[in-house]
Amino acid sequence: MFFLGALVFTGCKKADTGSVTDYSNELSTHSTDQARFSEEMDVVDDEAAALLEDNTIAFDGFVNGVDTVQMPCGMNISRDTSNGLKRILIHYNGQNCNGRIRSGDVILSMPLAQRWRDTGAVLTVTIQNLQIIRLLDTTTFTVNGLKTFTNVTGGRLSDLATLGTIIHDVSSTGMSITFDNGTTRNWQIALRRTFTYNNGIIITTTGLHTDGTTTGICMWGTNRFGNSFVTSISAPLVHTQDCNFRLVSGQVSHQRMAANVVVTFGLDATGNPTSCPGMAPFYMKIVFTSASGAVWTAIRPY
Repeated sequence: MFFLGALVFTGCKKADTGSVTDYSNELSTHSTDQARFSEEMDVVDDEAAALLEDNTIAFDGFVNGVDTVQMPCGMNISRDTSNGLKRILIHYNGQNCNGRIRSGDVILSMPLAQRWRDTGAVLTVTIQNLQIIRLLDTTTFTVNGLKTFTNVTGGRLSDLATLGTIIHDVSSTGMSITFDNGTTRNWQIALRRTFTYNNGIIITTTGLHTDGTTTGICMWGTNRFGNSFVTSISAPLVHTQDCNFRLVSGQVSHQRMAANVVVTFGLDATGNPTSCPGMAPFYMKIVFTSASGAVWTAIRPY
């Protein structure tokens, strides 16, 4: 079960004059950075979930003492136990898979006595020099860092139709991202993914972090321009299986900057809500308001 999601966010730039033009370049670039980083991390997270669900790959996935794993595209997978941990080691081998070329390593680990389906089970995801090249837009970036997944409710996604709801929390105190201009920044993550079933899987994402009076924060840090940002989810982000696990609705807002940005998802090219457009793009509406009251609006595909 490989899920593809795209949690897309936008940002903005501090400017001296308050004019819309001064903000547009950073707004566009940071929006793209957030969109592509979030999408690629969703892919990695969902691949990790799929490996845990697959009995032939998971920690104890030998069948009659024989390892029958069939390697997913672009991955070499091995398993070991050391220092009281059981681990799945994923090496991305540079193969072109669905328009992305990846190299580097991701390590999934948890205590020997723990099972992923246990309530409160914690999986540690360590990302080491994971370089991602997107062939569609030639974007390249490299990620390092550590994340934790907590199975809040317990249960496996293969049993979702029976269980009704499964909740996973995802957090990181610092993901290091090196962008294609050589800039390296750290972003923090705190979000909740709630899985429900209604003629297919529905994933609803909300933010978990609170800072002062700002709630629902899912990501914060410094963008490639050196300016801080805080992203909160103002309307839950929804991915559905019947739309190939694409982001079909939701809204995020950026605060703690020289201006506020509100981004709405699940729209058509005119900015109106739409149903799943097949393989065609959804659109997001970006509304940027500067401290001086200047407003800039853009509708862009994602």
